[in-house]
Amino acid sequence: MFTDTVGFTSSTQSNEGRSLDLLRQQAELQRSLWAIHQGREIKSTGDGFLVEFDSALKAVQCAINIQRRIFERNTEGNLTPIKIRIGVHLGDVVQNGTDILGDAVNIAARIEPLAEAGGICVSGAVYEQVRSKVPDKFQKLEAKSLKGIEAPIDVYRVVLPWAGNGQAESSGPADRSRIAVLPFANISPDSADEYFADGLTEELIANLSLVPGLKVIARTSVIGYRKTEKTVATIGRELGVGTIVEGSVRRAAKRIRVTVQVIDVGTEEHLWTAKYDDDLDDIFAVQSDIASKVVTSLPGSLEKSKPAVPGLEKPAETEAYLLYLRGQSLMWKQDEGSLRQSIEHFERAVKIDPTFARAHAGLARAYIGLGSEGYIPWMESIRRGIVEAEKAILIDPELAEAHGARAELAFMGDDLADVFFREVHRALELNPNLAQAHSMMSALAGTLGIAESYVLQAEEAFHLDPLSTQVIRSLGNAYFFTGRMDEAVAHWQSNLERNPSDCQRGLADYYMLKRDFPAAERVVLELERSNPTGDLALLCRGCLAALQGDRDRALKCIAKLKESQREGFARQSSIGFIYHALGDLDRFFEIMDIAARDHTLQMLRLRFSPLFVDARRDVRFIDLLARYASPPSPTK
Repeated sequence: MFTDTVGFTSSTQSNEGRSLDLLRQQAELQRSLWAIHQGREIKSTGDGFLVEFDSALKAVQCAINIQRRIFERNTEGNLTPIKIRIGVHLGDVVQNGTDILGDAVNIAARIEPLAEAGGICVSGAVYEQVRSKVPDKFQKLEAKSLKGIEAPIDVYRVVLPWAGNGQAESSGPADRSRIAVLPFANISPDSADEYFADGLTEELIANLSLVPGLKVIARTSVIGYRKTEKTVATIGRELGVGTIVEGSVRRAAKRIRVTVQVIDVGTEEHLWTAKYDDDLDDIFAVQSDIASKVVTSLPGSLEKSKPAVPGLEKPAETEAYLLYLRGQSLMWKQDEGSLRQSIEHFERAVKIDPTFARAHAGLARAYIGLGSEGYIPWMESIRRGIVEAEKAILIDPELAEAHGARAELAFMGDDLADVFFREVHRALELNPNLAQAHSMMSALAGTLGIAESYVLQAEEAFHLDPLSTQVIRSLGNAYFFTGRMDEAVAHWQSNLERNPSDCQRGLADYYMLKRDFPAAERVVLELERSNPTGDLALLCRGCLAALQGDRDRALKCIAKLKESQREGFARQSSIGFIYHALGDLDRFFEIMDIAARDHTLQMLRLRFSPLFVDARRDVRFIDLLARYASPPSPTK
């Protein structure tokens, strides 16, 4: 990849200081995105860069994300626009110390100037590799000779949707490669078979998520549409998808009947419909066939390339699979009873089939849930989860969910050096639609202080899972922590119905930061109405009371939190946050030190939130950072 700043020389002559500042800004932005896409900076060319990637797809995805972020930055306010061109070519290079040489480098350098300001051009070699793997369209340019290059080179420009001047075929009002699989209706005689219908939905989502070029909405965002009366157009608009898959399933003893239809959101036309009447043991063949037919029913490049749909792991026994589906349906509920029951079902599944990797991954995810919700000690959830995630990876090294769970467990234990990097990258290589892995990449970028990537990856997770409470919380925090206050407030207000607790907490933090105590009071009252003894209500009430000088009320909130919280559990930092609002930094750092020891320190909040500016100025904050970066010992 070659990048170049448009008009740098002339702008330097008119205002050198401003031009150098813009150059610094675009360099920081690009470097943060290279890191996310595993690019290696070879050298700076003054006002541009030469970067190497291990795949054409990563290079093009990175180029698109760079231009998208620059476009967003340019439209955020009265900022001097940044404009760069990008050229991408695929070929062999010769290593020369830290530099690379060869025809491939020369061709990339000649392709870059053909791009328009804010645009991307790629060679024919790159186009052939990525044309069916990214949703963006390509337009072939008129043949031109490239200086110093003897053989003719085909060049394509990427038609970026925000540019508004593309001549390539329009994809319609919504991107049809963005798909939502709605919960299949359970029409079985036994209403208890709801789990089976949900399981079929989730399995189809998992199958389609593995298809290059598709963006598939996660299960947590579609499950709320069970038995919905909303129209296809409304659902498509709410989820930002161009294609919807829906259907029903009827199970009677060992027989299953499945109906399915694929609908174009823009026209509400049925692209494909089918019925299956099979034995229960054939459910995997049915799932695989449905996924393949969904893909080939889509108009555009996916239909032409007909990418293969990878099959999910098939357990040795159908009974183990049904237990796995029951475990999955319970695990998503996140209350203690459901999580513990899900573990029982997963354990019965692996007892029947010890090689069932997805059931082991389910166990890892259930233990993460128990620890995150404070139902078991944090380190216990990490230890148990690691055992199951590593069993799953050993059995099936290609299982993205297992690598994603292992990455999350590493992050929970502050083990960011080797395991986290390896596992989260592997998870996204295997399944780019894994919203949880994008959330993990976001959290890592934030922890490392890479603000652009922190927000970008949180946004990517939100695009894939827009109704997930965890993803909604993470994106709101990313905006707030990086100073994008208007976006944070708009995000929280627009998602109040979907995630009231976290959005109200975010708004309370914002109003407390602004010292708008009447507005903060209104939000805290809403929190207390829904759950007066909940952690977030006590936390926000305690902080608000402290900032208003009501020490007694703040200490009462601390006392109530102590009754429900124990050291070693996920949310023990809340008490420290109230002490911080009281101005008692000694008690604040004492509690933060305990949290760092137990690996429950909320480092993203402490490092970025504007509410903790004074704490970051304290010399003890550096010591806290050092303790946070220390991973747990195997016996801890």
